[in-house]
Amino acid sequence: MNWTAPLRPILRAVETVCDRVLCVVGAVAFAQLPEFIQQYRQRLGGHLDEARRQLAEFVAIATRSKLSLPQFIERTSTNPDSTVAQLGGAMRNTVLRVDELVAAEAALSHASLWAKPFIFLRHIEAEVARATWEIYRPAIPTTGEGLVYAIAGMLTLLGLYHGLIRYPISAACALRCRTETTTTRGKS
Repeated sequence: MNWTAPLRPILRAVETVCDRVLCVVGAVAFAQLPEFIQQYRQRLGGHLDEARRQLAEFVAIATRSKLSLPQFIERTSTNPDSTVAQLGGAMRNTVLRVDELVAAEAALSHASLWAKPFIFLRHIEAEVARATWEIYRPAIPTTGEGLVYAIAGMLTLLGLYHGLIRYPISAACALRCRTETTTTRGKS
């Protein structure tokens, strides 16, 4: 008789618990990604609103001066007073910032379920992501997207567990049992 036979029911019970814990951990962990992206998008939208507000002020000043925004920026940038000339650079940076934020927001808004994490990483605004992380509150999204990511998390962790832990241990035990059986038969 194999010495591990009495332990098999206990090991099966531990394995069942492990499977269930991994399912929950995988589901909760992976569901955080769409939640983080959603909170990031809210913060990104706030940055975009503020940048647009600043840009609107520059456009209003240019309009009152009977200039287009590019003309106003050029005139301000070439002003002999270096303090005023720096304002031209700030306005140019604001235009660029609005364009970047609009592109990032649009890309995330139109990204498919599976592309969203990659689009997020491609267009990530480090400052916005850091600020989002500082106030991030984990949550389980109750959307289809959250469900898909939860299932993907469950399958990923179970796949890793079965492929990297359970299968190699089972294979090693089976090999050992065959070796012991062959050795025992050879002695009889």
